[in-house]
This record gives sequence, structure tokens and C-alpha cells, in this order.
Amino acid sequence: MKEVMFCAREDKPLERSDLVKGFEYEKGRYLVIEPEELEKITPVTASVMQILQFVRMTEIDPIYFETSYYVSPEEAVSRPYALLLRAMQETEYDAVAKVTMHGREHIVILRPGKQGMVLHTMYFVNELHADKQTKASKPGQLEKKEVDLAKKLIEALAAPFKPESFHDEYRANVEKLIESKRRGKKITPIRQPKTEPVTDLMAALQQSLAGNATRSTRTSKTATRKSTAKRAANVA
Repeated sequence: MKEVMFCAREDKPLERSDLVKGFEYEKGRYLVIEPEELEKITPVTASVMQILQFVRMTEIDPIYFETSYYVSPEEAVSRPYALLLRAMQETEYDAVAKVTMHGREHIVILRPGKQGMVLHTMYFVNELHADKQTKASKPGQLEKKEVDLAKKLIEALAAPFKPESFHDEYRANVEKLIESKRRGKKITPIRQPKTEPVTDLMAALQQSLAGNATRSTRTSKTATRKSTAKRAANVA
């Protein structure tokens, strides 16, 4: 697959060398910005990461996180890197820093991982558009039994976080689709569940708890069968 740039006005494809950077300062009017002009205003963070302060990760709202990267040092700075990593691991502090990547300056969090530093780029406050956040309508008076049932559902589904247990089903389905088309096979549609508006919260919570209890029982029975089979094999 090849990305093609196309000029709608001249009705022809463009080479990447034909592209320029610009800014629309009025409707239909642009200022062309030359590469050398951008170089003149490049911040110092383009070549040096600036650590601004240290914070606890619990102080940061996850809404600010954007993209994650693994950070490895060059040979010349491997010792300072190791020293900072060790100190951050022992103090349990993370670093707030500034760095320029991909043509823009980022505020980032440096976090000590098990084998090295992890860097998370973050949104600036003005990029979050907090004024567009949807406000929840007033729920009215909540009954204690409703709250208790909701808490019971949370506790029933609570478990240690294991990221390897989650998988991208849509990606897997697309790969199966491609393989089926390649082999000329018929594509079997996935049956979608029927959804209805939740009008009775108590009934919905009770149904969720019942479903979770059924899944837990099945898992327990499966584990028991596996354990029994393993003991039988050991006896044999």
C-alpha cells in the first residue's frame, strides 16, 4: 500500500518534495513556513530533555496520558541513566520533563520500569478541551440497596490486572477475514447481541451478578476437572 498526495485544484498527484508547511491565517490565505525558519525557533528540548520536577504517579490524572515509549540510553550516558533509574525506583518518584519529538514539544512523564525507563507523552491542559466534557444529568435519589448491589457487582468482578489476558478481537477478526478472502471462503458474520435501553437498574445489576456467578461456577468446574485429570495421570 502506498500513500499518494493529490492536488484537487490541478487534478494530479504530488511528490513529497512538492509539499510545504503553512498556516491558514485567514479563510483561504496561507503563510508558507520554510524549514530554515523553523530551525531558528527550535527549543533547546530538541536536543536535551529537561527534567522539571518529580511527582508521585498517583497525583496525575490518567486523562493527560497520550503515548508510551521505552527509553534506552546511549553508551555515553549509561551511568547517569542507571543512577537516575535507581534513585527513582527507591524514592518511588516519577519525573516530569520536556522534550521535542516529531516536530513538536511534549510534556512527558519518565517512569522507572522493571528493566529501564518508560516515557509517557502527555497532553497539555489546553489540548483537553475540558469545556466539551459531557456533564452527567442528576440521577435523583439513589436507594441504598441499589448502591450496595452496584458495589457487590464491582467486588465480584474485581481481580488483579493482567494485561496479557486481554486481546484485540477486532484485529483477530480482520486477520481471519483476510485469510478467508485469500482462500476464497465464505465470510461468516458474527452474531451481534440485541441491546435495549436500561430502564430497571436493579434488574440489570442482578442479571450481571447472576451471569458472573454462572461464569465463576463454570470456571471452577473446569479447574476441578483439570485437577482431577492431573491427579489421575499422576496415579497412572
